Amino acid sequence: MKIASMKIAFVADPLDSFKIYKDTTFAIMREAAARGHALYAMEQEDLLWRGNTAYGGARRLHLTSDKTRWYRAEAATATPLKAFDAVLMRKDPPFDIEYIYSTYLLELAESEGARVFNRPRAIRDWNEKLGIARFARFAPPSVVTRREALIREFLGEHRDIILKPLDGMGGASVFRVRDDDPNVNVIIETVTHFGRRTIMAQRFIPEIRDGDKRVLLIAGKPVPYCLARIPKPGETRGNLAVGATGVTRELTARDREIAEALGPVLAKEGLLLVGLDVIGDWLTEVNVTSPTCFQEITEQTGFNVAGMMLDALEKILSQPLENRKP
Repeated sequence: MKIASMKIAFVADPLDSFKIYKDTTFAIMREAAARGHALYAMEQEDLLWRGNTAYGGARRLHLTSDKTRWYRAEAATATPLKAFDAVLMRKDPPFDIEYIYSTYLLELAESEGARVFNRPRAIRDWNEKLGIARFARFAPPSVVTRREALIREFLGEHRDIILKPLDGMGGASVFRVRDDDPNVNVIIETVTHFGRRTIMAQRFIPEIRDGDKRVLLIAGKPVPYCLARIPKPGETRGNLAVGATGVTRELTARDREIAEALGPVLAKEGLLLVGLDVIGDWLTEVNVTSPTCFQEITEQTGFNVAGMMLDALEKILSQPLENRKP
């Protein structure tokens, strides 16, 4: 059934910063435009609340065939967010205090009838590192603390571990530490800011050599392919931002077990799009802010991930308001 044209607003990074050959938000925009939906774009700073209404300084967006100037945007207009059929929160991390303020404004818009994806409260509640604690049976041995003594105790037990901040992205400030590393002290001090910042320590998973798999969930259902991000030589971080190579693979039985266990729970929370990070058989992160890898999977397999996303969004928006949950 063909759905009527919708007005879809994207809260995202500056349009000129998009690398459209790989950007997932662009892939979603392109699929939406192909289906006849009207596109609007705004940045975090364009969100505001005034006169008991949440607004966005939205620019009507028209896609072009020019790869160097891929869009044409009309002048920004302060528009009540509830006037859009859907608002997609696609701002990339870091998940800082301004990001939190944006979720508050989007939640106010929700209370006025706006449909926001992912749900603002769910984005706040699901820290991308700590999210694994809700599914501990799938997670590697981990500890969350700011205390050096506990980190050292964990290192002594596992001998080879990963240290990472809870608010990081793209592999930033992620360290691999062995028990014989002469720089243990300074690494712990650096990551914890001398005990002032809580971090996560995880047992090192050797299967990282085969890739850090991004498993996508859309409306609680797994995309049938994942993107294994294989670290470059001499690197332990499987992040595309630090030079990893993305190779698409079909989901393993374990990948599906994890995805099918988490999918309904996350969808019920209002998380339309989620990116699970799986190394070997272990769930290491639950990404809810701005999951990526659509284009890489589509280009290597032919599976239209953005099409699956729009199918899910259109289905949700075709339901009565009280039933509009992923």
